[in-house]
Amino acid sequence: MSLSIPFDNTYARLPDGFYARQAPVPVAEPTLIAFNAPLARDLNIAGADDPDLAPIFAGNQVPEGAEPLAQLYAGHQFGQFNPQLGDGRAVLLGEVTDRQGTRRDIQLKGSGRTPFSRMGDGRAWLGPVLREYVLSEAMHALGVPTTRALAAVRTGESVLREVPLPGAVLTRVATSHIRVGTFQVFAARRDAGALRALFDYTVARHYPGARDPSDLLGAVVERQAKLVAQWMALGFIHGVMNTDNCTLSGETIDYGPCAFMDAYAPDTVFSSIDRYGRYGYAAQADIIVWNMAQLATALVPLMPDETEAIDTFTRQIHAMPDLIRAEWLSRFAAKLGITAPHADDARLIADLLDLMHAGGSDFTNTFRGLADGTARDQIADRGGFDAWQARWRPRLKDEADPEAVMRTANPAFIPRNHRIEEMIAAAVEGDDAPFHRLNAVLADPYSDQPDAADLRRPPSRDEVVTATFCGT
Repeated sequence: MSLSIPFDNTYARLPDGFYARQAPVPVAEPTLIAFNAPLARDLNIAGADDPDLAPIFAGNQVPEGAEPLAQLYAGHQFGQFNPQLGDGRAVLLGEVTDRQGTRRDIQLKGSGRTPFSRMGDGRAWLGPVLREYVLSEAMHALGVPTTRALAAVRTGESVLREVPLPGAVLTRVATSHIRVGTFQVFAARRDAGALRALFDYTVARHYPGARDPSDLLGAVVERQAKLVAQWMALGFIHGVMNTDNCTLSGETIDYGPCAFMDAYAPDTVFSSIDRYGRYGYAAQADIIVWNMAQLATALVPLMPDETEAIDTFTRQIHAMPDLIRAEWLSRFAAKLGITAPHADDARLIADLLDLMHAGGSDFTNTFRGLADGTARDQIADRGGFDAWQARWRPRLKDEADPEAVMRTANPAFIPRNHRIEEMIAAAVEGDDAPFHRLNAVLADPYSDQPDAADLRRPPSRDEVVTATFCGT
């Protein structure tokens, strides 16, 4: 049975100025690395046993019903506004409706040059493709709203970065690719018609209850506050929170120089291009507020009274830090086994984090150890931990099953940076076994999985990854 994707493409019905029609550029010799059959079934894709999947997901064959296009958007990149970005190495094939009735985009990433490529080659090399596949699927298993990975394909071609590297294409699935930057590009152009069309489309697709731009802003603010709190509760650092990497759907998107912390340190930065720590771990809570302020600015022209709009949006943005703090408290309290946190629980959480920071404790293993009874082993100041524990244990007396709460809030497994690098190095040499093993283990991150205990181990001194890269 040949592959059948039930496309129903609504973004392609928007005016031509929203995108450029662009077919993917064929590659020399596509070979399939991975195909996410469970996701394909959820997307109502038939014929997943087709032996000729590689040409389709490399872009050599455009499936029936697809309407390939590259989307236009702008964005603030490290605080500097670029009035035109767009999909420079990605093509949206089209949309499907999944088994839950949710509309999902299917996009090829690394599929060749587009009119928005600027000086880029439109391609991706193998490392970032496999990183995004593993990280996005791991985030899904961890319960974080995220884009998904449907397929990864080697192209049989080299791409030139600092040296020639093997090329690859990722097939990404998202509830949409509408970004803050999508609104910004039309606001910057003072294109009121396009801005209104985008607003109407976004509301219909994601927030059908929103009556006006204030409702839309409030809904996006709420989702983004929850998302960033989830990131922080898992020790995740996005690494490049530009407004073009910030979705209206509230999904995590673009796994470039991202990473999970090993040793807890709130000022941790991995991204090689983040020279001043703008997108470091602790800074994420502030940056998402800044990003939402840029969305609010782009929405102002849609309001009938500009002065009233600015006042309304300002109140909404100023309220966001409290939303994030409430979500942060809820997430971290659950990591301690607390289901109904009090305001003073923030001090209990902060004191544990201070102990972890002082001794360089592993973030994931320390919190998982609270349920396992091994957290004390992770803390350098054992006396300090004992004193903290003497305050923590009585706090759990009213909880029905704090261990169960902790085990569902604290994963045993995360995509550790040194394991990701090992996986990429092996794949470059043609060995995909570490890639497949990581995917299998990370699909069930809250289970102990004794046979995978090596993947819980923090890096040794010579394994520490100090910088991550975007891959372009």
